[in-house]
Amino acid sequence: MFRFSQAAILLVTTLILGACASAPIHYHTLVAPPSEAAFPGQRVPFLIEVLPVGVPEQLDRPQLVVRHGDNGVSVLETERWASMLDDEIRQALSAALTQQLGTKDIAGLTGSVRAPVVRVKLQVRRFDAWLGTKVHLSADWSLSVVGKAKEGGLTCGAQFSLSAPGGYVELVQAQQQAISLLAERIAADARKISTLEVVNANEC
Repeated sequence: MFRFSQAAILLVTTLILGACASAPIHYHTLVAPPSEAAFPGQRVPFLIEVLPVGVPEQLDRPQLVVRHGDNGVSVLETERWASMLDDEIRQALSAALTQQLGTKDIAGLTGSVRAPVVRVKLQVRRFDAWLGTKVHLSADWSLSVVGKAKEGGLTCGAQFSLSAPGGYVELVQAQQQAISLLAERIAADARKISTLEVVNANEC
């Protein structure tokens, strides 16, 4: 009887410890794999500088945040970004723009450059995600040309909604695609502003 009680206690203790063990943490990134269709078209004659990205405070955390219906949210402790969300978006945008324009991002580098630079400032207004349903990205951005005698400026905004059926992997893939679509819009504006077709802080 005593041996049985010891075994039972050991079993219960093992089950309790197993139940209390932390669930594995899964890390995700918004930086999409390099595309085989890198540098489409003609390489641009300018560099870019992607500045730090602004994001809503409730989203700028290491955990993924998903919505439920109209007003419910969950902060997912076991589904996390590889870095803070603002940095994930900046890295993803920088990677997409350098691919699409065939140029370099000089953000964080010191020293003078001879080529014109298109400075990119992004403000994310919303980056909502509904697990198994969709993602929605709303953002504004401003572009300015530095390094030319005549400088130009442009302010734009756009919204993107994409279907995201499946689990967290598919959800993050849809968010990656949203950033890619945003980069396409910004790349087109950067090409336009670099020719100084748009000047004096016009709006899209």
